[in-house]
Amino acid sequence: MKRPIVESLFIDGPEGRLQACLEMPQDAFSDAVTVVCHPHPLYHGTMDNKVVHTISRTANRLRRPAVRFNFRGVGGSESAYGEGIGETEDAIAVVEWARGRWPGAEVWLAGFSFGAYVALRASASLAPACLITVAPPIHRFPVAEQRAPTCPWLVLQGADDELVDSDAVEAWACRLQPRPEVEIMPDTDHFFHGRLRLLAETLSSFLRSRAPACEGA
Repeated sequence: MKRPIVESLFIDGPEGRLQACLEMPQDAFSDAVTVVCHPHPLYHGTMDNKVVHTISRTANRLRRPAVRFNFRGVGGSESAYGEGIGETEDAIAVVEWARGRWPGAEVWLAGFSFGAYVALRASASLAPACLITVAPPIHRFPVAEQRAPTCPWLVLQGADDELVDSDAVEAWACRLQPRPEVEIMPDTDHFFHGRLRLLAETLSSFLRSRAPACEGA
């Protein structure tokens, strides 16, 4: 795959500008765009996290643009930590910006750890074409209180996650209606050390089989 064209930009958010990175494959389709939410801002989470980057590059390999962005108060983004509520507003603003840039395109919404919680919260109002939640922090935030989306949804969890209880994630996801697709990756910790290739393969398989726009990839 040719290197994607990288564009650094700022997007107007609800409480100031949000720093973002758009990665556009040189032969990209314009029928879908991925927006990726990063881990917890107070624990060094940024849009440059390697799992966030892997999600973006997986979309690029499927010839779709991807947008990573910093939540409020992170990097060059203005304002301060919003306890998940403000960050949900940020995610909604970025998705609306993406919909303005690619009118009519599907939105593939994704998030890792705290970002998975934010993506799930945001999905209630955004109605994405598909949702990806990697290591959702089931006991740290009210993940279980969120409404399950009706779109294709992948819950991806490391079996040896030291921060998120994989058994609790699986039990929660299996109780949901409609039920998401659940993948528990063996021998995998919270940060997917040494497992990024398998992570990308799992994400790609889900998108190819469940997201209609991937039929052209």
